[in-house]
Amino acid sequence: MSDLDYELEPNDGKQTTFDIKGLFFKILNYWPLIVLSVLIGLGIAYYINVRKQNIYRLESLISVENEQSPFFTTNTSKSFNWGGVSGKVGKVVTELNTRTHNELVVDSLEFYKQYLREGEYNLIDIYSNSPFEIRLNKDHPQLLGKSIELRPIDDDTFELYIDFGEAKQVVCQIYDSRKVTSITLFESTLSQKYRYGQKIELSFFNGIIERNKNINFIEDSKYYFKFLNFDAVVNQYKDAVRATPKSRDASSILRMQMIGNNKARIVDFLNATVEILAKTELERKNLYATNTIKFIDSSLAEVDAVLKAGTNEMSDFRKRNKVFDVTEELTLVSDDLKELDKLRELERSKLQYLNSLEQYLITQKDYTNIVAPTSVGITEANIIASVQNITVLAIERQNLEYTTQPGNVLFDDLDRKIDAEKNVLLETITATKQTINYQLNQVNNRIAKLESELRNLPEDQQEFLKIQRKLDISIETYNVYQSKLSEAKIIKAANVSDITFIDRAKDIGGGKIGPNTSLNYIMATLLGFGLPIILIFILYLLDNNIHNSGEVEKLSRIPILGLIGVFKHANNLVVYEKPKSTIAESFRAIRSSLQFIYKQQESSDEKGRTLMVTSSISGEGKTFCSINISTVYALSGKKTILLGLDLRKPKIFGDFNLNNEKGIVNYLIGEESLENTITNTHIKNLDLISSGPIPPNPSELLMSDKLKEAIEILRKEYDFIVLDTPPLGLVADALELSNYADATIYMIRFDYTKKGMLQLVNAKYRNGEVKNISFVLNFYKYKARYGYGYGYGYGYGYGYGSYGNAYHQNDKQTVWTKTKNLFKRK
Repeated sequence: MSDLDYELEPNDGKQTTFDIKGLFFKILNYWPLIVLSVLIGLGIAYYINVRKQNIYRLESLISVENEQSPFFTTNTSKSFNWGGVSGKVGKVVTELNTRTHNELVVDSLEFYKQYLREGEYNLIDIYSNSPFEIRLNKDHPQLLGKSIELRPIDDDTFELYIDFGEAKQVVCQIYDSRKVTSITLFESTLSQKYRYGQKIELSFFNGIIERNKNINFIEDSKYYFKFLNFDAVVNQYKDAVRATPKSRDASSILRMQMIGNNKARIVDFLNATVEILAKTELERKNLYATNTIKFIDSSLAEVDAVLKAGTNEMSDFRKRNKVFDVTEELTLVSDDLKELDKLRELERSKLQYLNSLEQYLITQKDYTNIVAPTSVGITEANIIASVQNITVLAIERQNLEYTTQPGNVLFDDLDRKIDAEKNVLLETITATKQTINYQLNQVNNRIAKLESELRNLPEDQQEFLKIQRKLDISIETYNVYQSKLSEAKIIKAANVSDITFIDRAKDIGGGKIGPNTSLNYIMATLLGFGLPIILIFILYLLDNNIHNSGEVEKLSRIPILGLIGVFKHANNLVVYEKPKSTIAESFRAIRSSLQFIYKQQESSDEKGRTLMVTSSISGEGKTFCSINISTVYALSGKKTILLGLDLRKPKIFGDFNLNNEKGIVNYLIGEESLENTITNTHIKNLDLISSGPIPPNPSELLMSDKLKEAIEILRKEYDFIVLDTPPLGLVADALELSNYADATIYMIRFDYTKKGMLQLVNAKYRNGEVKNISFVLNFYKYKARYGYGYGYGYGYGYGYGSYGNAYHQNDKQTVWTKTKNLFKRK
């Protein structure tokens, strides 16, 4: 292996490093596209920004505490105030997002009504700033989802206008029942005048439109109102409010935040949601006291009836009998009986309550309506605590039903707790009933003993004392119930909601958080730059074409002989017809470089030199190069012949205005002598042998001895023989012809030749199948500022005069770097 072969280790045409510089130049080549993309992105951002409505965020502060009434005693606190349970803040946060709660808020604010004004780019929500107000009849259907235009005429009248188009039916909703229904239309448009305050009764709208005199209509603006589906509005606001603890140290203080496009809507919704939360919480908190009041009221009605009957009976007795006095001893006995009767009545009330409570616990599932035990005088701590615990758990379960799907394990856990507490309470009731029954027996025995002492009295006195006892008991019972009722009412009145305002929501002029127009412009700029660059990068990765000489150097160690620029001309005779052009200079530079190669092959004979021109595929400028390099040699006084050996796609004859009826094929098949196939061209010193008729077996003809003989004959007659051959990458013909070539030019066309095509020539060069081969780069485009560079310029500056000294075994530089450095030294 020679020194040259040792140094030129091919890389099989594969790009071993990522060409960042090439990518950079690729991007610069597309700068108009990038600028256009940025401008389009900025235009889109502007279009979006001017149409976006402002976004606001407002907030309020509330406190969620365990409020205690100052009127509570030890017993009443335990009986009525069940609000002090853990997790109250979590329950409030959860309830904010429940459908039930938001239905109450939306219904109270009537957010299913929209007041709209036509803006420059879209319809503007003018809630709280509308010059008119609608009072709906919620029992009648109201049109859903379609805007009704209100056209003001004067201060007293207006016109309603709506165009239904081709619709025959419209969807409406009755807001009282939330029922959605369809209404058949009899007219496609509505255009009707009304007076403000006049009742409007249409099939799809029923209500009254009032004039808001504090706000004037804006001239040349259109006004609309629209009704929305109630359930859809509720669903929209379900997650609208975000509640978070203000700080770790104040976990019971919640910051309520809401985002929207209309600040008045945000303020009203935040304040209404807190007010309804507080009201609902207070109602639940007062549930125990409310149940007790209802029970006492019903008991008072019964006692009142007994009291009236006793009073009437005493009045009748006094009318029938004269007033008499009883002895002091009998009076004392009567007083003792009264006390015992009151005690007996109290124990009976307790027993009746316990029987009712026991039956209620056994037969009912909802335990939120249990009456306070203290309302009938039960002070048993275990019963009071159990009733309280069951009520708290039952209300907790009821709250859970608003926020949790049925079948959740949380329900099972609560039900187990309720059942366990209920079983304890039932056992306690049984034991307490036994105690009360024992006490009742004792009281009854004492009453019977005292009554026996009164049997010796006259009958009228006995009857008097009996009536008096009944009346006194009724009065006493009535007074006790009145006292209990007053106590329950005081407790209920003293109860306050655990949810209170610290800072109500209010529009103080700020709160704007969007749209972020600057961010939109930044994003548009970044995308405007980024998307084209990404696209260019993808195209660059997918692009397998050779674009510059630097890529050729990386893909192959075969030296570059020269560069041929882009030059538009009517034919391929550029050197002959434009001898002063840069293309002509490029070919002269290639001729000079070829001289260096030929000098390395000097021999004693004076035979003509051969030059083979080939390429990977057709279209890379092989014929163009063959014609012009032949012309350059001919114009320099060298006797030159151009031999067309591309038998499959012959081309060279057309540029010389010759036909292809006779050529080398005729010689190879024995039809003509070699002399008869030679044609003189109009270019001095340049002859031509075209390929001739296309044969069926071109490879066999080119491998024949006749061609070898022809080359030997031509070597004796001509100084230079240029062989225009088939593409090396497509057929094997060129490889056979390389045996006749003293030098080989392999054409590469920028932006056309594939990188992978160099693998074949690299492999053949490495294996020694082709020798003295050099690349000529065609279709070079000079870039004034950032072109391909690398020191090239239309074929100048190669310095191949010292070609042989450019390669040394221990020199690790690339071929081109070595050659360039040698040129600089010269």
